[in-house]
Amino acid sequence: MTTKKKRKKRKLNPTRLTLLVLLVFFLISACAAAGLLVISLKDLPAFNEKNLIPATTTQIYDNNDKLITQIGVENRIQVSLSQIPLHVQEAFLAAEDHLFYEHHGIRIEAIARAAINDAMHIFGADRNFQGGSTITQQLVKLSFLNPEKTIKRKIQEAILALKMENRYSKEEILAMYLNRIYFGEGAYGIQAAAQTYFGKDAGDLTIAQAALLAGLIKSPNNYSPYQNFDVAMSHRNQVLDNMYQYDFINEEDYQQAKAEEFELKNSDPNVNKYPYPFFVDYVTEQLVEQFGEEKVFKGGLKVYTTLDPQIQTYAEKAMANQSNFPASQRDSNDVLQPQGAMVIMEPKTGQIKALIGGREHTHQRSLNRATMSPRQPGSAIKPILAYGPAIDQKGMGPATVINDAPVTYSSYGNYAPRNSGGGYRGLITLRTALTHSVNIVAVKLLMDHVKISNAVEFAARMNINIEPTGPAIALGGLTYGVTPLELTAAYAAFANLGVYNSPVSILRVEDYNGTTLFEAEPAPRRVMKETTAYLMTDMMKSVVQYGTGTGAQIGRPAAGKTGTTDEGKDIWFAGYTQDLVGVVWIGYDIPVKMPQDYGGTYPAKIWREVMSQAHQRIPSHDFIRPQGIISATVDSKSGLRPGSNTPPEHMVTDLFASGTEPTKYDDTHVLVEVCATSGLLPNEYCPERITRVMLKSSYASPSTADYNMRVPTKICDVHGVDGLINPEEDDGDDSKDNSDENDRNNDRNNGRDNGRNDDDRPVNTND
Repeated sequence: MTTKKKRKKRKLNPTRLTLLVLLVFFLISACAAAGLLVISLKDLPAFNEKNLIPATTTQIYDNNDKLITQIGVENRIQVSLSQIPLHVQEAFLAAEDHLFYEHHGIRIEAIARAAINDAMHIFGADRNFQGGSTITQQLVKLSFLNPEKTIKRKIQEAILALKMENRYSKEEILAMYLNRIYFGEGAYGIQAAAQTYFGKDAGDLTIAQAALLAGLIKSPNNYSPYQNFDVAMSHRNQVLDNMYQYDFINEEDYQQAKAEEFELKNSDPNVNKYPYPFFVDYVTEQLVEQFGEEKVFKGGLKVYTTLDPQIQTYAEKAMANQSNFPASQRDSNDVLQPQGAMVIMEPKTGQIKALIGGREHTHQRSLNRATMSPRQPGSAIKPILAYGPAIDQKGMGPATVINDAPVTYSSYGNYAPRNSGGGYRGLITLRTALTHSVNIVAVKLLMDHVKISNAVEFAARMNINIEPTGPAIALGGLTYGVTPLELTAAYAAFANLGVYNSPVSILRVEDYNGTTLFEAEPAPRRVMKETTAYLMTDMMKSVVQYGTGTGAQIGRPAAGKTGTTDEGKDIWFAGYTQDLVGVVWIGYDIPVKMPQDYGGTYPAKIWREVMSQAHQRIPSHDFIRPQGIISATVDSKSGLRPGSNTPPEHMVTDLFASGTEPTKYDDTHVLVEVCATSGLLPNEYCPERITRVMLKSSYASPSTADYNMRVPTKICDVHGVDGLINPEEDDGDDSKDNSDENDRNNDRNNGRDNGRNDDDRPVNTND
């Protein structure tokens, strides 16, 4: 019989069990950690140094290098660490990482503490996640990682922080951090924060102000002094306590900072946030076209412009004044408001001093009517397409005479221009015709003297591109129209003695390091003779002195031209002094009739208001008269030297380009024997005959003002046999000269206005 020994059961040693469990937990944790590390390394974002360069605001300056606004996706202004005082730097070190200069990017004890807290949160403890992040880690998180709070992300953060410390100095890391962090109220970076909260640069912050900003960054929206001042001050005081505790400040500075009181900058986000919007929009469009959106809205450019804030403000106020515009009109149930635009430029340089693209700016990149809306210019185009080329190319001048009488151009569909009001002035000088905006003279200059192709070429020199469609272009009937900016630059060439400057709004562009990326290079070009420009200016002075533009008088020498299209759908005034040129347009975005409004009314009124203020700082002086200008007395009905029959009232003294003054004598005034009763050529029965000085002319309509001064073409049919008056005929005296032409021809000398100041509407034009 076999016997079995009973084996004694061994008891489990608690110590061994604990060690076994710990070993298993360690192995599992090590494997998990190794796996997590592998996964973290596998998904580790590339250390792309471009990510360290944050989106930085582009700054726009006026003509005095004063900052006017900033544009960009983030309100951030890059500054170097040398521009940030030491006490400002130390406020952030005290708040976030007082051992910043002692560690190598991470702090093991802080990470362990954060891990324990996070683990306790996972297992249900009522704890919050703790970052334990150094300034280097925070910069890494902002530049390379998403905001999720996971162990994987913390591992990646630590690895990238070590890389960061290996590549950059502590000073470089701190500078990048201070320029990157968000402070609330739309401010990114220390410079934007200092300006947003205190209206000053970072370099001017006090210890207390720096502490307040440092206290914001953990929760900018919750700790904002605009939202909760007491909470913000509490965090400020905690930062000051830390600064004192870590020996960044002494007790005296500490006590003084705690006692400091200060006022915050106006918190209204709309106050001065987007000043001079139409000008800024125009500059922004040019920047985007040249540098691209990425660089403009994120690249921290510094843009120095031509803007004169005072003149811009004058123009904006004038555009906002309801009394400066025609009354709104009603279309069905909608109320339509007339719009406006104005550009002011310095003629010597082409620099734009003010630009307004509408009566109000409703949203970013609103329609800019000054640059984006070509409109029909009406008679404002006459100096460019008719008078300018006639003087420059054909040797004409202010005293050249044109017959203002009906005309028809059969090759252009029997086009027959008419003057506003329907009358005709007869033989008049170019000065009189331009002063009172006589349509037929402008068309005759274009068609009979200059020719369309030459006029189009002359306009193109000033960047006014015209389709050569027909005679109506002389009166502003254009295919595409012109913008106020284009017309301003063209008129500036007259003010600048024939030299054209392309419009300039940006003088210089620098990157955030101060490297110049662009600098405007003046490229003036001569587009007409000096004498042409001066003669045109002198004629347009007459427009302002006693013509259609009297509403633009500003108490100093000024020249200009009104423009009104058919039924007043577009009304203009373009004018200038020696120092500034300005153009005003008024109309509806979708053309609407304004039959009672003209270029000489509201546009001239706005021009006068703005330019009077703009010239307050400029001494009054006349236009510079170039060499080659002479004066001579001529016959105002022929444009020739006065002849033996020229009556005194038909003698005018005017200006000429040297060499174009007449050498021939007047032969238009002739002695004619007429019947003393009828004023017609006498027949054999007329009992009394007189000799009169009359005008020899090829054509005159009975509706022409000087018709009764013309040599009669009919023979007297009043007197019959024995010199008796035929009872069937009118016995009235037709010999009286009912023309006021004598006064008009003396406009140059006596300055009287014999035409309506607002009578400049071109008719029969392409509207």
